[in-house]
Amino acid sequence: MLTTLLLAALLSTGAPAQGNPDLKTPYEKGNGNQTATYDEAIEWYRTLDKVYDEVKMVPYGYTDSGRLLHLVVVSTDKDFDPASVRQKNKRVLLIQNGIHPGEPEGIDATMMLVRDYLQDKKKRKQLDNVVLAIIPVYNIGGSLNRNSHTRTNQNGPEEYGFRGNARNLDLNRDYIKTDSRNAALFHLIFRDWDPDVFMDNHTSNGADYQHVMTLIATQHNKLNPTLAAYLKQKMLPTLYDGMQKDKFPMVPYMNTVGETPEKGIEGFMESPRYATGYTALYNTIGFVPETHMLKPFKQRVQATYKLMEHMVETVHRDAEEIGNLRAKAKQETLTQQNFALNWKLDTTKVDKIPFLGYAAKYKPSDVSGLERLYYDRKAPYSTKINYYDEFKPITTVQKPVAYIIPFAWREVIDRLKTNKVEMKQLKRDTTLQVETYYITDYKTSPRAYEGHYIHSDVKVEKRTMQRQFLQGDYVVYLNQAANRFLVETLEPQAIDSYFAWNFFDSILMQKEYFSSYVFEDLAAEYLKKDPELRKRLEERKKQDPDFAKSARAQLDFVYRNTPHYEFTHNMYPVGRLLQNIKLPL
Repeated sequence: MLTTLLLAALLSTGAPAQGNPDLKTPYEKGNGNQTATYDEAIEWYRTLDKVYDEVKMVPYGYTDSGRLLHLVVVSTDKDFDPASVRQKNKRVLLIQNGIHPGEPEGIDATMMLVRDYLQDKKKRKQLDNVVLAIIPVYNIGGSLNRNSHTRTNQNGPEEYGFRGNARNLDLNRDYIKTDSRNAALFHLIFRDWDPDVFMDNHTSNGADYQHVMTLIATQHNKLNPTLAAYLKQKMLPTLYDGMQKDKFPMVPYMNTVGETPEKGIEGFMESPRYATGYTALYNTIGFVPETHMLKPFKQRVQATYKLMEHMVETVHRDAEEIGNLRAKAKQETLTQQNFALNWKLDTTKVDKIPFLGYAAKYKPSDVSGLERLYYDRKAPYSTKINYYDEFKPITTVQKPVAYIIPFAWREVIDRLKTNKVEMKQLKRDTTLQVETYYITDYKTSPRAYEGHYIHSDVKVEKRTMQRQFLQGDYVVYLNQAANRFLVETLEPQAIDSYFAWNFFDSILMQKEYFSSYVFEDLAAEYLKKDPELRKRLEERKKQDPDFAKSARAQLDFVYRNTPHYEFTHNMYPVGRLLQNIKLPL
């Protein structure tokens, strides 16, 4: 027979489906300086799934490691259908752990958090209108690659995973380019569940200071203004106050202006390659907690737990408000005409924030004999530092009625499909007048960055022209939830556009050319028939001495102004349809 005490516990917490097994986590069974392995974490969640009907563990597919990526859903009314959850007007909090498995606090803290919320009556009530969706370990390949040395500047745990995934990709640079299976699966999870709030748990690098927890919140200038106001005026103050009361005073992420924090810090402008930059494209409020690398692992786990606890409390408290604000933001995104693509820090606007630091000092290096920086923990101080957190757009674009993407560009089409973008295909060959970009200039990184030689500072020339599109080409209307995602990936000037990530590089190479001795006579004929072209040639020679000395350059000038020059060279293939006309779809 059940004892009275056990019966009361089961009634107050929701009876486990099968007995009462040990749900202590590997971290709790250790010495406070150990983190669960991937296999231990997954097995623990499998047990939790068996024990509680309110928990469901869903395999989403295979990652680059060949292991399954799981999503654990905690829903106290046992509804695990995202569409049904949305109809019930519940908020979804998506927590992701182990994107950088050498920064594993979230893996351990989340396991304890979920169990405690299921077993504690008071905490459990907060899940009445909040569904938890948890990615236990995102970078599985990196988690399996355990060692004790690669986090050189970090104080514990004893063993941990590696930053790169099975393909040595940093997954927190892969959200837009989606080279990994991991990112493709994340997109499926994210678009299925449409989370209201997203947390991606990390550990920081950088300066030394007293704070255990720092925080990156979605850059408010990039967030829909309605959501940004709530984030700045209500949500962040609640989180900061809660952490202060729990004796984990928090500051923004230490993105320092100078070598040390005293000169101030800058807000982190997360472009869509990063987790919270990507989630902001869909009006999800995102957070990247960054515990301090030099604090003991146990403190870092505790701080992560407390911040997640305050996050659940806040989402529960403001569930209706968050839902209403996101609905408004989504509607505004549907009708929004102009989108900012690139941003610049506004250094004329600055706040003062409290900061608990250690004195930065210098002394001779035992290695080089030269001056080196160190932080004196015997000299703590409290002050206020400058915080620059206002960004202004430097590139904006007006959305078209639709983008038309030729069928040939399968790498791009596949990524749009992964993001559940609504697309239609032309049923027959069709000539359309569209606005087309020609790439006039760009810079390319001299070294590979995450598997790409990324383009930047892209310049374009707009031309309106008749173009032939073929049966099967894709028409993507800008009247959907993915509007902002589409603009930031398909406008080549955007910092993380698909052009920037090299998916259109084949247009940059000319395929046909001329032999000078043959084209000489033909070029002369064109100049005779076109006095205006002759005039432009002579003017160019006067303005450019090097050009005037090069016969080949002058022939090329004429060539580029004749029908022989291939019009597709440097032509960005995605057309911008500017008028809403009937298409054969």
